[in-house]
Amino acid sequence: MTVAKILRSKGSYVETVRPETSLQEVAERLAKRRIGALLVTDSNGKVLGIVSERDIVFALASAGGMALQRRADDVMTRGVVTCISTDKAEDLMETMTQGRFRHLPVVEDGRLLGIVSIGDVV
Repeated sequence: MTVAKILRSKGSYVETVRPETSLQEVAERLAKRRIGALLVTDSNGKVLGIVSERDIVFALASAGGMALQRRADDVMTRGVVTCISTDKAEDLMETMTQGRFRHLPVVEDGRLLGIVSIGDVV
């Protein structure tokens, strides 16, 4: 199965936030949408990073409740690994397992096409 087929079945909508978004808002959006991560994008839609539930937990563990006032770009993972629509699900599983992450943005020609989670490929 390819990434394109996964996106056709799940949809291509991606929840994103801006770099200046507070962790409080990030946490609220994660809970509301029942998702595990949000992509951080610039005004042109370029992926700058990803903020996951795990990033929020680490921030809370180190700074307590004050961490929720921090910005998304303070805690996001930079240098996000991406995939393309022709990649195969089994290759994504290997990439996710080796990289120890659960979400891969689908990017082609600088355009964000969707996001694939570990649950989509297992």
